[in-house]
Amino acid sequence: MKKALLYVIISFLFNTAIAIVLNMYLAAFWHQFIYSQCIGFSVLSINMGVAHYVKHHIRRMAVLSITLPGSVAFGLTLAFAITGTGSWGDEYVLKTMAIGLFFGLIGVITFLLYERIEMEISQRKLIKGESEKREIEANLKMLQAQIEPHFLFNTLANVSCLIDSDPQLAKKLLERLNDWLRVALARARSNSANLGDELGMLENYLQILKIRFGERLRWHIDVPEDARLTVFPPMLLQPLVENAVRHGIEPKLGGGEIGIRATTDASTLRIEVSDTGVGLMGDESGGAGLANVRARLATLFGAKGRLTLENMTGGGVAATLELPK
Repeated sequence: MKKALLYVIISFLFNTAIAIVLNMYLAAFWHQFIYSQCIGFSVLSINMGVAHYVKHHIRRMAVLSITLPGSVAFGLTLAFAITGTGSWGDEYVLKTMAIGLFFGLIGVITFLLYERIEMEISQRKLIKGESEKREIEANLKMLQAQIEPHFLFNTLANVSCLIDSDPQLAKKLLERLNDWLRVALARARSNSANLGDELGMLENYLQILKIRFGERLRWHIDVPEDARLTVFPPMLLQPLVENAVRHGIEPKLGGGEIGIRATTDASTLRIEVSDTGVGLMGDESGGAGLANVRARLATLFGAKGRLTLENMTGGGVAATLELPK
């Protein structure tokens, strides 16, 4: 609708300019104005329709070779009726027809060039958008791939240590790892995942850590059902929990507790991963794991995705994710 209105405005201005030019050599301005508008809008409406519906280049040119003079003739007939002067028997009608065809041809050529330029710009934007999308997807896969081997290597190292000292515990750890891998692979192949899926993976992850830490590691998850249904990127919470365990729970005598909470409003999903560990030591940013999370947030959500860390009153750290819904 906006494009059609733009064409009408441009056509009106173009027709008016033609009337001004012709007024310098021919009859009164208002006479030329009416003739120009009648012919111009006839050319616009008829031939724009042809250009829109006939896409094949050769076929379009063939149809335009008929509709262009036909639209000029129709506009000329309309001008005869409105002004009450002139007719097809007039001695100057062929000259008027030729002038109309000349300016009509200029208008049609301009319109076709504009449409072609606009189409090329749209195609370039589409190609650029697809290229950026593939680049983002590749970047996200690379970032996700950095997390999974790190966790796997640590877990397999724990299994190796347990094989001689506690074979039953090593077997249990491998079973938990198998469960985690099954869920992780299913998520990687899925085109749609939500926070509930992520929490399911996280439960497996914490169960694996529980084998190593025993009663030194406790956790609770407080996430309402509506938040669990929110679309959520894979492997975005695990680095926060891993960071809380490594820098908070593990160094603390007696261990501690991990808390995972989520709240939503009309536009934002907020997830807090807290621990009752030793707290932040100086200017601590969480290392590669949290840097990875921040990089993924920036790639996926720009400035709308945030991760903040702060010490809690009474000890421990709270890491808060804020994602647009």
